[in-house]
Amino acid sequence: MLKHQLIHPEINAIIGAAGHHSRILIADGNYPASSKIGPNAALVHLNLMPGLVTCNQVLQAILSAVPVEEVNTMMYETEGPYALTEDPPVWAEYTETITAAGLDLELQPIEKWDFYDAVATPDHVLTVQSADQQRYANVLLSIGVRMD
Repeated sequence: MLKHQLIHPEINAIIGAAGHHSRILIADGNYPASSKIGPNAALVHLNLMPGLVTCNQVLQAILSAVPVEEVNTMMYETEGPYALTEDPPVWAEYTETITAAGLDLELQPIEKWDFYDAVATPDHVLTVQSADQQRYANVLLSIGVRMD
């Protein structure tokens, strides 16, 4: 019986085999998960219907199960049809979730195309495709080292 919040068997198996510097992408419902994925990554779909499951819900579960040393977000565009003028509201949710997990980490935005490149590395072991409809809700986690 698992003691952490994450109970999805496939996700637990993947992160259980992952090590330091492995990367986990929590993708929103608009992310092109079938084409923007690392060569060693598994894809798990948790997109039941629009808005269920959210990226923040996935983040909560993963942070309960694995040490994380870096959190990258996809930087939003400031021009064009998907432009924002300020940080997406979901980023504040992530900060609250990270703090609640007892981590002292700040979100580190990566420009959109550089974010795709960061995902396409051999260290990317898992993409969890959510149904989150918020813009720029993608978050890329780097696994840290268990210290206890």
